[in-house]
Amino acid sequence: MRTSRKKRLLAAGTAWAVAAAGAVAISFGLAGSASAGEFLVNGGLESGALAPWTCSGTTGSVVTGHAHSGSYALAGAASSTDTAQCTQTVAVAPNTTYTLSAYVNGAYVYLGVNGGSSTWTPSTGGAYQKLSVSFTTAATQTSATVFTHGWYGQGTYYADDISLDGPGAPSSSPSVPSSPSPSASASASASASASASASASASASASASASASPSGSATSPPPAGSHALVGYLHASFANGAGYLKMADVPDSWDIIDLAFGEPDSITSGNIHFNRCPVAQCPGVESDADFKAAIAAKQAKGKKVLLSIGGQNGEVQLTTTAARDAFVSSVSSIIDKWGLDGLDIDFEGHSLSLNTGDNDFKNPTTPVITNLISAVKTLKAKYGAKFQLTMAPETFFVQLGYQYYGSGPWGGQDPRAGAFLPVIYALRDDLTLLHVQDYNSGSIMGLDGQYHNMGGADFHIAMTDMLLAGFPVAGNTANMFPPLKPSQVAIGMPANTYAGNGYVAPAVVNQALDCLTKGTGCGSYTPRAGKQPNLRGLMTWSINWDNYNGNEFSKNFHSYFG
Repeated sequence: MRTSRKKRLLAAGTAWAVAAAGAVAISFGLAGSASAGEFLVNGGLESGALAPWTCSGTTGSVVTGHAHSGSYALAGAASSTDTAQCTQTVAVAPNTTYTLSAYVNGAYVYLGVNGGSSTWTPSTGGAYQKLSVSFTTAATQTSATVFTHGWYGQGTYYADDISLDGPGAPSSSPSVPSSPSPSASASASASASASASASASASASASASASASPSGSATSPPPAGSHALVGYLHASFANGAGYLKMADVPDSWDIIDLAFGEPDSITSGNIHFNRCPVAQCPGVESDADFKAAIAAKQAKGKKVLLSIGGQNGEVQLTTTAARDAFVSSVSSIIDKWGLDGLDIDFEGHSLSLNTGDNDFKNPTTPVITNLISAVKTLKAKYGAKFQLTMAPETFFVQLGYQYYGSGPWGGQDPRAGAFLPVIYALRDDLTLLHVQDYNSGSIMGLDGQYHNMGGADFHIAMTDMLLAGFPVAGNTANMFPPLKPSQVAIGMPANTYAGNGYVAPAVVNQALDCLTKGTGCGSYTPRAGKQPNLRGLMTWSINWDNYNGNEFSKNFHSYFG
């Protein structure tokens, strides 16, 4: 979650992000024209040379015989260790919408902007296919880095006629890049995470849509107070959002997830929760005050949970010993601070499926079965009061509509859909599922269309999949059943610094109108119908919302009253 929803990415800085992306960016001046303009230089590669594009290592080249138009095209030689990412950075205007497009040819080709929207295609079938994505710059943003890349081990891809269109005509004379603004730094930092989060899987695709009726479908308005606002509190680290004392968390937050509990080592199962040290967080309160503030929140009906994982907290319960250590250490943390339960925020490579483990209802992979067993043990220990929430990325949930694990023939990313067996096995114990609708690649919805971040449509389509259910890997005989609306919240970043996929309050409300009232749905019609009992919203993070004048939480309470 950090700026994949979480902490250390912002602190890592632009230098790290550029290195991770494998490219050196070049910036261009922007003339003060109000007319529409093309912002990329050499987008058609017709100069016969790569510059000003830069590609990771020596993976990029300009070739003939593969052009979409003209004589030349960009060739990216993706290998087992390099996605062949090629980038170009241009100057842009703040608060301005741009459209990035390209013609691509190959398997698993991606197109996007660092820190913003992206899209991809699993295969172009040997012919050029057009990819297009729009993004809006932040209030202080003055540069944007666009990219195209392939995927590990998928071979060479081609890109041609790459275009970035928007208002204002750019200058064609290169200049030395200036120091990035905080938003540019955050955007660059998120690039590698966003690319990994959007990783592709299979060579086959399914377009069947689910038609199962949701269980627990609501037909009447929910009782007062049934909607919940969930947020993550930076309790163990510092970043640009600033430290916020537990006592200063506004009472608008119904569920507060303490970020993060992390393992001593990836496979140990031994979780620790270390509060932010004074050196990093000068305003941090004492342990006694922190614990007292938790109790005060609980006295007001709030729930405070330990969130385990995040971007840096990789947890793999590969053995029963690790499972037992997980139960013991998590119990100790819950008891020490008097917490209400657990949030599972496993990202990266924490969960993946062994080859041949193709039935989400009967998993056999140890990291999956041991996690399920551990959580059930914790639930049995604490009883009905135990709160269980989950915050997986779309790659681990909704992507399962198309691809599940390594697939029937192997070769797919074994993480695809890997949260589905965990959700299914724990559905009767699950308080809330709030999938991260951010830092995501394009995901196919139940309408058979790919949906991208940046608008209400993405939140509507992703949430509808949870409320209506869907066939796993396109197999209508193997349905992931719908969750109750009261078990589902929509995960969003609090502002542009918090993660890719931020949308303004008006867009949040549009998504809520569609899902809860059946109005303003645009081109997507929810298969589950209107669900007024949809539980609410989750955001990364409380700190970033506080930094942004509490825009996210104020809008939530304005909407639900």
